[in-house]
Amino acid sequence: MRQIGSPIVDGYLGSYATMGLLLLAGVLLFVAAFGANRLLRPAHPAEPPGKRIAYESGIDPVGGDWAQAQIRYYVYAYLYVLFAVEAVFLFPWAVIFDRPGFGGMAIAEMGIFVAVLALGILYAWRKKILTWT
Repeated sequence: MRQIGSPIVDGYLGSYATMGLLLLAGVLLFVAAFGANRLLRPAHPAEPPGKRIAYESGIDPVGGDWAQAQIRYYVYAYLYVLFAVEAVFLFPWAVIFDRPGFGGMAIAEMGIFVAVLALGILYAWRKKILTWT
């Protein structure tokens, strides 16, 4: 049994007509929202003193606006995320380790996994990335 629908959206180009109607409705909503904004906004907004001054945490800014962040903070964050995500992989392994069939192979896989982590931390330690100065 065939359902009878709108003649606009039936047929070969029906999905394109539906998409076109949705696109038209979106454009009309966009135009209506911006038109309402234009009608309702004040013609000359107030400019009280200090409106355009930067303000942060209740303290007036002092000094220049350029502050260079050191790369080591990003390295610490990257290493933390790396080892935190790797630690998350240890939990499922620990849960299924005692099940039958996950014996020696699971230990070997986790040994390789932990060895790669250990190499990473050893590399970071040898390059003195982990020293806080």
